[in-house]
Amino acid sequence: MSGNFKVHVCPEATPPSDPRIPPRDHVVTRSLVDRWARERPNKTFVRFADNDEEWTYRDFRELILQTAVGLQELGVRQGDHVLVWMPNTRENIRVYFAINYLGAVYVPINTAYKGSLLAHVIDNCDAKLAVVHSDLVERLHEVPLARLTDLVVVGAAAEAPPALRVHAYADVLLPSEGELLPPERTIEPWDPFAIIYTSGTTGPSKGVYSSYLHLYTNAGPETWPMVTEDDRFLMNAPMFHIGGMGVMFVMFARGASISFVDRFDTATFWDVVRRTESTSCFLLGVMAAFLEKQPPKQDDADHPMRLVFMVPLSGDIAGFSKRFGVDVYTIFNMTEISSPIVSEANPTAMGTCGKVRPGVEVRLVDENDCEVPVGAVGEMIVRTDRPWGMNSGYYKNPEATARAWRNGWFHTGDMFRRDADGYFYFVDRGKDAIRRRGENISSFEVEAEVAQFPAVREAAAVAVPSEFSEDEVMVVVAPVQGRTIDPVELIEFLRPRMAHFMVPRYVRVLPELPKTPSAKVLKHELRAQGVTADTWDREAAGIRIKMDRFSKTAA
Repeated sequence: MSGNFKVHVCPEATPPSDPRIPPRDHVVTRSLVDRWARERPNKTFVRFADNDEEWTYRDFRELILQTAVGLQELGVRQGDHVLVWMPNTRENIRVYFAINYLGAVYVPINTAYKGSLLAHVIDNCDAKLAVVHSDLVERLHEVPLARLTDLVVVGAAAEAPPALRVHAYADVLLPSEGELLPPERTIEPWDPFAIIYTSGTTGPSKGVYSSYLHLYTNAGPETWPMVTEDDRFLMNAPMFHIGGMGVMFVMFARGASISFVDRFDTATFWDVVRRTESTSCFLLGVMAAFLEKQPPKQDDADHPMRLVFMVPLSGDIAGFSKRFGVDVYTIFNMTEISSPIVSEANPTAMGTCGKVRPGVEVRLVDENDCEVPVGAVGEMIVRTDRPWGMNSGYYKNPEATARAWRNGWFHTGDMFRRDADGYFYFVDRGKDAIRRRGENISSFEVEAEVAQFPAVREAAAVAVPSEFSEDEVMVVVAPVQGRTIDPVELIEFLRPRMAHFMVPRYVRVLPELPKTPSAKVLKHELRAQGVTADTWDREAAGIRIKMDRFSKTAA
C-alpha cells in the first residue's frame, strides 16, 4: 500500500506519576504503532498462514493510517464505539488497530450471534457505525438496529436494512490520501480500549469494559514473562474472543510477532507451525488431546514451537512435552481478569492451573466472602496491585458490575481449591456443578477422566434430572476419527478411576459436540436436550455401581 497520509500529533502530556502505570508507548495502541514503526520498521508483525504474506511494523502503520483516515471520514472520533462483526480476516486486524489509533473503542461481537442476542448487543454497545462481513448482513434484517446509522460491508455487496447508510469497505476505508486529526486529548493507558462481550451461552452477553492497561496486564511481559519479544505467537482464536484480540495486542505491545490462521486444524497444525515459524501458542480445550491422539511421527519434535499454554492442563504432560519438544505451561484466566494464576514450565501437580503470580491477590471464599480453609472448595475472587489492571465493569450493567465487584474484589464465579503448596485447582463453574444423592460432582473432573478413554476425542458432563431427587450424571462424547465408543467399555474404564457417585449413568455419543465459535462446548444445549432416544442408560443395561465400604471407591 502506498499513500499520502498526514498525521497531526497530539501534544505530549505529562507521563503518569504512578510507577505501576507503564509509559503510554508501552500500552496505548496509537503510541505503540508509532513507536514500533520508528524503532523496528523492518521486523515482521504478522505472517499470514494462508499465503505467507507478511506485514512489517512500518507496513502495518501505513495500513492503520489508511483505515483510520477512512473511519475518521465516516465520523469516528475519540471515545466512539465501533461495532465489528467479522471472522478472522486482514480487514478485521486493520479495523481493530485503526479504531484504537483514533482513540475510539473496538466492539467485536461473536459471529454466531443472531436474533435476540444480536439485538441485545447492538442496543447495549451504543455504536452508530458497524463494520460487518457481507455474509452476516442478512441477520441485521431480523433485529432492531438501536443507534446504528452506518454500515461498512466487507466482502461482496449485500442487501442491508434500508434504515442504514451502506458503504463498501474498499470505497471508504481504503483511501489513497488524507489528513488524520489528533485526538481531542492524549489517549491514556486507563482509557477504554474495547467492549468484549462474553459468550452468552446461558443468557444475554455482558459487555466487559476493558482499558489498555487491562489488556496489557492480561498477558503482557510481566504477566507472561516466558513469552518474549523474540516469539511469534500462533493465533487461531477468533478476534471477538480475549484469546484472539487480546493475544494479538499483547504481542504487539512486546514488539513481537504473530502468525495468523483462520482456525485450529489437527491434521495441519504442525505443518502450519513450521511454515509460519511460530514459537508459542494456546492449546485450548481438546486441542492438546487431538494432537496427542494423532499417530506418532518421526518429525513430531521437528518444528520451531518452544512453548504451549495448555488450558486446561490434562493428560500426560511429561509425555506431551517430550514427544513434541515443547515446554508446557497452564494458566487460569477469563475475559474480565488478567491471568492471576500461572504455572511454571511442565508442572507436575496434575490438574493444576498454577500459582498466584506477582501483582495479584487471590482468595477462595464461601457465599459470604469468608475465606475457606486450604483444601476446601471456594469461589475465586481477585484484585490487582495495578490500577485498571482488570476490567472496568460491565458496560451499562451497573447491577452485574456491583455483584461482581462486591467488597472490593472481583468475583469470578469459578470454584477452586488450593493445596498446601499454593497450587490452585479448578473445580467447576458454579452453575455447572452436579449434585447427585448428596454429593457435589465437578463436571470438569468427570470430563477429564472420560477424555482419557482412548476412543474419546472430546467430552462434556452435564446434569440431567433424576427420577428420585437431585441429578444424574450424563456424559456426551465424540469419538476419535475412525474409532467407535462402546458405552459399556467406557464405564468399565471409568469404574477404577472415579468415585462411585461420579461414574456417569447416561452416555450419549455424537459425531461432534456443539460449540460456540470460540470453541466452548454449549453445555446448556446438551442439558436442555436431556436424555434423548439415542442415550445409553447404564442402569437400564443392568450395570449398577455401589460404594466399597472399605476402600470408598467404586465396586
